[in-house]
Amino acid sequence: MRTLQLADKTVPVIGQGTWHMGEDRAQRQAEVAALQHGIEQGLTLIDTAEMYGEGGAEEVVGQAIAGRRDQVTLVSKVYPHNASSKGVIAACERSLQRMKTDHIDLYLLHWPGSYPLEETVEAFEGLRVAGKIGRWGVSNFDVSDLLELDTIASGTPCATNQVLYNPAERGIEYDLIPWMQNALMPLMAYCPIGQAGDLLMNPALMQIAEQHNATPAQISLAWVIRQEGVIAIPKAVDPLHIQLNADAARIELSIEDELLINTSWPAPIRKKRLAMV
Repeated sequence: MRTLQLADKTVPVIGQGTWHMGEDRAQRQAEVAALQHGIEQGLTLIDTAEMYGEGGAEEVVGQAIAGRRDQVTLVSKVYPHNASSKGVIAACERSLQRMKTDHIDLYLLHWPGSYPLEETVEAFEGLRVAGKIGRWGVSNFDVSDLLELDTIASGTPCATNQVLYNPAERGIEYDLIPWMQNALMPLMAYCPIGQAGDLLMNPALMQIAEQHNATPAQISLAWVIRQEGVIAIPKAVDPLHIQLNADAARIELSIEDELLINTSWPAPIRKKRLAMV
């Protein structure tokens, strides 16, 4: 699978998301097995957050990586209301305990909040120096937020920005993706195949999928990672879906494929408000 550098680690361009995991104890073992199966398929980047299942997803991750921590690159996120100097430290410790690990490879601010960014970054840097995290980054930041972040002196620069991106949500192509590419900052795309399934019923995606002997979800993933510096983190529990996600990295879309997708979802021609879910 194609790889890139993220937070000083070599990671696959398709990883595993965990949003909505850890919410139902009856699904716990299936979710643990799914993440382990994904690791075996090369999806060794795992993204989670203290928000997901109010810590439940991190517990699932902890079970899944037991005995194989050195095989994975682990990403988690702190709530904005925990992003104070003391709150970040305490939140990180709770996440470490839930995942039964001594370090998080990449720790993100989940979205901009009320605490000054200087305070949050200082706490992140303290965690990095202490060896609790490898690098820090952000999520749901627009260009203006990144410009503000860029003015803050820190020991290490922001490692990534995680945002919503799929064929139906292309607003970031106008200014955010170019800004991040210029800054050599990898982008992590969440919800790369949408949420409710409407995207996957699109005639253009279905037509392209048929031509590639693939599924619409695979085409959406291939489209998201078509640009350099972009990582997709779909969530899956079904073993077949996990395998399909891994296989999507090998699909190469043609110019004609991209033009067909553009007929349904044109590229933005003006600034749009950053979409979030």
